[in-house]
Amino acid sequence: MLSSVPTVVEICAGAGGQSLGLEQAGLKHIAAIDVDVDSCITLKRNRPEWDVIEADVREIRGRVYQGVDLLAGGVPCPPFSIAGKQLGELDERDLFPEALRLTEEIRPRAVMLENVRGFATPRFAGYRDQLKQRFELLGYETSWTVVNGYQFGVPQYRPRFVMVALREDDARHFTWPAESGDLLTVGETLADLMAARAWPGAERWAAKANLMAPTIVGGSKKHGGPDLGPTRARQEWLRLGVDGKGIAAAAPDDEFPPEGLPRLTVRMVARLQGFPDEWCFSGTKTSSYKQVGNAFPPPVARAVASSILDAFAGRMPEQARQLSLMA
Repeated sequence: MLSSVPTVVEICAGAGGQSLGLEQAGLKHIAAIDVDVDSCITLKRNRPEWDVIEADVREIRGRVYQGVDLLAGGVPCPPFSIAGKQLGELDERDLFPEALRLTEEIRPRAVMLENVRGFATPRFAGYRDQLKQRFELLGYETSWTVVNGYQFGVPQYRPRFVMVALREDDARHFTWPAESGDLLTVGETLADLMAARAWPGAERWAAKANLMAPTIVGGSKKHGGPDLGPTRARQEWLRLGVDGKGIAAAAPDDEFPPEGLPRLTVRMVARLQGFPDEWCFSGTKTSSYKQVGNAFPPPVARAVASSILDAFAGRMPEQARQLSLMA
C-alpha cells in the first residue's frame, strides 16, 4: 500500500531543481544529499525542515533509508571514457554504480535517475543495457526516454535523459507524462523582470525575444565564469536580444540604452529553468549561476514524479488508457 505521504531520498540534489519537482508532485524528502557546499546551503536556506546532507554519495549507507518510496538523483553525466566499458569499472566521475548500490541497500519502490541527453545516444547503448540488467537482477523493470523542458512549460530547449525503474506490479501502470502544451517564450517569461528597474527598452525587448531559450548551461568551460555558454550559444542568445558574455548583478535600469543588449541576472535564468522567484541561491554569482544552470527544471521533474505516483496508485493517465484499449 502507498503511504499517505510518499517519501524520497535524493542524491546529487544540487540546488533543488529536481527536489522542488518531487515536492510539488507530493513527495516528502527524507534526505537530500549533495557534495557541493553552496548547493547544500541553498537547500537548507529554502527548506530548513529537510535533512540536507553534505557528503559524497559514496559515503552514504542506504540501509538506514529502507522503506522509502523513491530513490531519485541527477547523477553526474558519465564521462565519454566509460562508453564501451563494463559497469563498475573504475571511474570516479561515474555515479551510476553508486545509484545501483543504494537501490540494493534501500530497496525503494521506484528509482528515478536524470542525466544529459548524450547518454541516450548509441555510444552508450551497451552501458544502458548493463544498467537495465543490473536493475532487473534487483527486481526492477526499467524504461527511459528523453524529455524536453519546453514540453512541460519551461521556456527553454532543454533535452534530458530520464530513467525510471519500478517493481513489476507498478511498472505495468507506468506511462511517461504527456506534454503540457504550454509553449512559453523568453520575452513573455522575463518581461516583468526586465522592466523592474524602469528600463525604457523592456517592452520592445520582450516583443523581440519571442522564442524559447537555448539550453542553459552553467557557464562555458573556456572562460570559467558566469556566462551563457560557448560562442554558438551566445550567438543564439544574441538573436533574443541578450548579451550572453556574462551574467548581470541587476536588471537594466532607466539609464540603460533602449536599444541596448541586456544581460540576464541569476533570477532571470532561474525563472527560465522553472524555479519559483522565491527560491534563493547561496554563494557567489558564479556559484549561484552554476547551480541554476546545472539544475533539472522543477516542472519536468514534477511531471515524471507524478507519473511514478500514478503507477504506485495503479492509475494510468486517461490518454494512455485509451491507447492501451485500442491496441
